[in-house]
Amino acid sequence: MRIAILLYDGFTALDAVGPYEGLSRLPGAKVFFVAERTGPVRADTGYLDLVADTAMDDALGADSAPDILLVPGGPGQAEHMDDARMLEWIRAADATSTWTTSVCTGSLLLAAAGLLDGRRATSHWALVDDLPAFGARPAEERVVFDGKYVTAAGVSSGIDMSLHLIARIAGDGHAQLVQLVTEYDPQPPFDAGAPHKAPDAVAAAVRERLAGLSGRK
Repeated sequence: MRIAILLYDGFTALDAVGPYEGLSRLPGAKVFFVAERTGPVRADTGYLDLVADTAMDDALGADSAPDILLVPGGPGQAEHMDDARMLEWIRAADATSTWTTSVCTGSLLLAAAGLLDGRRATSHWALVDDLPAFGARPAEERVVFDGKYVTAAGVSSGIDMSLHLIARIAGDGHAQLVQLVTEYDPQPPFDAGAPHKAPDAVAAAVRERLAGLSGRK
């Protein structure tokens, strides 16, 4: 099973690495990181690179076309909302994929590519309401399945998405095995992981920080 994770400058590391940690444990999984060109790709914090081992032009051959496509989000996503080359590559990868997935604002890239027209989808809570501008139906849920399209909400929800998808592909038992191997048993120190739970000042600060990332004109 070939799993392609798309990278671009300014992606959020956990959007890619969280699902990678789970999906890489699927039976027969072969994961490759794809970018415009091979080499290091800088995450949004500016301190971490992931290495793209496959260039876009080489990622759609008979031996490399993905069974699962994962598009992470991050502030760098906004610069690619009208990137014809990237959007065309996403459409081409989707044409042969069994599952097309996203985390956080990666769903806006899927929507900009025309893949979520009329479909339910989610994104980071601060930007989920921007999905209709690109033809999708917003759903304020942590993980949303609509046909072969699987979208996850903000950042950490990519881990949940991977477990849901592993269960669909390899069964609940294997998903539980992966959850236990990775000891995914969240016990955060604060109950502020959703806007209706966080203090108003914190929610407002996040909205301000993320404003403008949808790519809407």
